[in-house]
Amino acid sequence: MSFRDSHAVHHPVQGGLVNVLLLAALGLLVAGLRLPLITLEKFYFFSNTVSLWSALQQLRAEGEWGLFVLIGLFSVVFPVIKILLLALVWNFGSEGSRAHRRHLKWLAEYSKWSMLDVFVVALLVVSVKLGALAQAHVQEGIYFFAASVVLTMLVSNWIGRHTG
Repeated sequence: MSFRDSHAVHHPVQGGLVNVLLLAALGLLVAGLRLPLITLEKFYFFSNTVSLWSALQQLRAEGEWGLFVLIGLFSVVFPVIKILLLALVWNFGSEGSRAHRRHLKWLAEYSKWSMLDVFVVALLVVSVKLGALAQAHVQEGIYFFAASVVLTMLVSNWIGRHTG
């Protein structure tokens, strides 16, 4: 059996486009992790701009291991694994194989949790905005992060329809 027979064969334009979109999702994710996510202003004098990455580092430094692991898993590890698994399924998956079906099932299950990290950040912004002593200003990082999540969901749906 040749490589072409044993792996998913895609139209070259579709295959290339999906790979470009996966790379774009990964780039947006990295930007969303590193760029400022939120600026907190307290008493109009003190301000603190936080990225997701700096927030994780702060949690680690303060020994908040539960939150560090939870946010790290949902905001960094799972999105990266999902993008890598999508690339694996799209480029190397043998359609109809047990492993291919297992990967697609895992992706379908995980997709239910894809927006949890964006939802947590949104709750943080809302809770801070409701406080009388502090104001929160959303920064560009949240948009890059959310775009990565949405793009990954769209590509996941495309791959699921075209390889399942």
